[in-house]
Amino acid sequence: MSTLTKQTLSHLDWLEAEAIHILREVAGQCANPVLLFSGGKDSICLLRLAEKAFRPGRFPFPLMHIDTGHNYKEVTDFRDKRAAELGERLIVRSVEDSMARGTVVLKSADESRNKHQSVTLLEAIEEFGFDACIGGARRDEEKARAKERIMSFRDEFGQWDPKNQRPELWNLYNARSHKGENIRAFPISNWTELDVWQYIAREQLELPSIYFAHTRPVVRKNGLMQPVTDVTPAKPGDKIEQVLVRFRTVGDITCTAPVESDADTVEKILAETATTTITERGATRMDDQTSEASMEQRKKEGYF
Repeated sequence: MSTLTKQTLSHLDWLEAEAIHILREVAGQCANPVLLFSGGKDSICLLRLAEKAFRPGRFPFPLMHIDTGHNYKEVTDFRDKRAAELGERLIVRSVEDSMARGTVVLKSADESRNKHQSVTLLEAIEEFGFDACIGGARRDEEKARAKERIMSFRDEFGQWDPKNQRPELWNLYNARSHKGENIRAFPISNWTELDVWQYIAREQLELPSIYFAHTRPVVRKNGLMQPVTDVTPAKPGDKIEQVLVRFRTVGDITCTAPVESDADTVEKILAETATTTITERGATRMDDQTSEASMEQRKKEGYF
């Protein structure tokens, strides 16, 4: 990577080379890393990058997903299918398991389980002894992620301190940690949503169907569209509409909203993404709207 510059590579080629370099740094510096794979578009790009970094050999890490039990079936089915195609080990740990152990206690039956993924993730890290978790978070998604390093240090409690981060100069990354500590590595941190879709188009990557326009029953609430599902049923007085939508980001059903769209191909999504003025989380994530610092607080508690 040190011999490559932006001047000699196209934009996407440079982003790809940087991400591959980061993946190899994690594999080289860490004893027991894991790649977080949810079946979402960002982690799908990570899998392609891992293929380019390590094939024809096996990945030097397993794949893992922290499942809330309320994820979209289209996405979890795709997750299982893609892992099987690659022949890589997939570990799934569920928030429901943490609930059964009593380490996660919901305030009410309909409380979102999304923030409780932190507990299940930390339990899985301890169970398997992982010293690094590779994720697909990007700086353009949210302000807390914008100030997080590519190699993000977490202490023995899984906590992130935004005021105590390691310098990252000249593409030199420090993924070293003591026993019990952890690194969260973000190879596509510098990518934008448009970069991701351009990479998907170039690499012809398959995606879960809900990323493309489809008709879905929704209820409009607080400027967002809440899907009507078994997990999020309509309440008395709610007006249910059949709307042509797609998902810009996927996650827990209780806090992930679709956007109105007729983009049913990657090319149409690229055109739509190029003109949008609202970040994908700002347009779709109910859990980020509880407060200005909601994501940062979750990260300090161990969130991805």
